[in-house]
Amino acid sequence: MDRNLALEIVRVTEAAAIASSRLLGRGDPNAADQAATTAMREGFARISRDGTVVIGEGERDEAPMLYIG
Repeated sequence: MDRNLALEIVRVTEAAAIASSRLLGRGDPNAADQAATTAMREGFARISRDGTVVIGEGERDEAPMLYIG
């Protein structure tokens, strides 16, 4: 199967944007962040590659995120 990794990553980004957009304007930025993060994690899980997040939101805190490492 011929795959385009860049296109697959674009799809992950698109899924995160769509998931978080459903929660915009509802006064809960952490819920929108969680929806985007969940969509990204699920999307990356479908891509058959190994890798490390090198640019994320920083260190872990109360907000759900893709942290560095």
